[in-house]
Amino acid sequence: MHKLGLAVTTLLLALAGSATAANVTVLSAARIHTMDTAQPRVQALAYDDSGRILALGDTAALVKRYPKAKRVDAGDATVIPGLIDAHAHVSGLGMTMLTADLVDATSKDDVIRRLREFATKLPADAWLIGRGWDQNDWPEKRFPSAADLDAAFPDRPVWLERIDGHAGWANSAAMRAVKRDLAGSWQPDGGRIERDAAGKPTGIFVDGATALVDESRPPLDEATAERALVLGMQSAVEHGLTGVHDAGVSLAELQRYRRIADRNEMPLRITAMAAGDGDALAQICRDGLYRHPSGRLQMRTVKLYADGALGSRGAAMLQDYSDDHGNRGLMLMSPEAMLAAAIKAKGCGVQVATHAIGDRGNHEVLEAYAKALGADAAGDHRWRIEHAQVLTPQDLPRLAQLHVIASMQPTHATSDMPWAEDRVGPQRIVGAYAWRQLRDSGARLALGSDFPVESVDPRFGLYSAATRADSHGLPVGGWFPQEKLTAFEALRGFTLDAAYAGFAESEVGSLVVGKRADFVVLKEDPLAIAPARLRELTVEATYVDGRAVYTAASTAVK
Repeated sequence: MHKLGLAVTTLLLALAGSATAANVTVLSAARIHTMDTAQPRVQALAYDDSGRILALGDTAALVKRYPKAKRVDAGDATVIPGLIDAHAHVSGLGMTMLTADLVDATSKDDVIRRLREFATKLPADAWLIGRGWDQNDWPEKRFPSAADLDAAFPDRPVWLERIDGHAGWANSAAMRAVKRDLAGSWQPDGGRIERDAAGKPTGIFVDGATALVDESRPPLDEATAERALVLGMQSAVEHGLTGVHDAGVSLAELQRYRRIADRNEMPLRITAMAAGDGDALAQICRDGLYRHPSGRLQMRTVKLYADGALGSRGAAMLQDYSDDHGNRGLMLMSPEAMLAAAIKAKGCGVQVATHAIGDRGNHEVLEAYAKALGADAAGDHRWRIEHAQVLTPQDLPRLAQLHVIASMQPTHATSDMPWAEDRVGPQRIVGAYAWRQLRDSGARLALGSDFPVESVDPRFGLYSAATRADSHGLPVGGWFPQEKLTAFEALRGFTLDAAYAGFAESEVGSLVVGKRADFVVLKEDPLAIAPARLRELTVEATYVDGRAVYTAASTAVK
């Protein structure tokens, strides 16, 4: 625990006995899992109106200690620490509610049908924007083309983001809006324009190439951009999240968050990662690590991108893709630029979190971290690799050796498993989605979802981590079942270890005297039911700072 956190806890312990009944709440439940090894399970907790935990123990003892306190009885429910998603995109989630939803579309025809329906709500001259398509879910399993969209939308520009956010699909009208000739053989830095044999763009833009279309779109107005954040945060708390690490936040977006926090309208805690070596990083290097007075918003991390994604074959590989010979993916930053950014961040006292999916991407990140950290690798830097998806046998133990956190998303494995081995082959797949190997090597796992790439629902992550199976329980026994986590390990990844990855374990992540009263009320006990039932957990209420930010209509909490 940091010295500041220890001092705050010591002060609160001293004041706990003097709290008046008027500002104390005692919450009781059949069981409260604290994630604290010294007191792992209790029946009640008391907290004051500032949202600080004062005491934990038996219900009778706390009621006797605070006889006039407000009582909240959760009945036969289970209380767990607030769930924290260690890697997600709040604005992206909100925008899925404001644009065409293409998630789980079963074919190109299904995409067109959804787009036609959504277009009826748009002004005649507006771009048609959507997100969530995945060609791996379609019968032909091939990238689509502009021609597939042109028949339905010959004049309205259409721009559709792939489910992973690492590719886009444009119609001809959208490509005409780009202010550069897209034909030929040239490629943008860190990206790829898919072209036919004649050099004509097909309509698919991968990684860095997506900026060509994004920059040609009408800019998002401030009111819509802020509404996306509000919608994303509200959806998060409705699913039991009390914290999110927002992976890639510009200075403009940080200002939007700040305005919401200033109005006391932020329902959960946001750990914002500065988007690349840009304006947000420049500000925290100049002004210091940012923390809002409310404690609901902080920025002390920079998010870098090493490579692309596996689904669009943009993840950087050391050898060719097994199903696309000659293609080794894309490095979005050169090793030199990555090292320079890491050295800069270290000099500013900023945590580095780098997206890396392919085995080359991960290797280059580890190399840059080792060089930038030097002798400080053994210190409390808490640098992270976001995804850490495919690792060579030589690189896998290096995360623990360098004290690097593996920030991983369990549902990525269960979404990717139908085609992942086709991409990387039978040898490389052994080091992919390797949660157990990483944990057993000594690396700390902070778990998340990468929403809206995957569902915002953390129950799906708990289930995937413990079963390695899809929603139907297939394959029986799990996919590469030796990599499963226990339900307790999965829960720790979404609580205490996620808090640690955000330098917040002295405040949240477990239910301990002096910490914040962030918790979730569940109808079922996630540590007592079969792992196959974790998807079905019922969220009855979500509390942040001791106040309900979400309560289900049928909740038993009184």
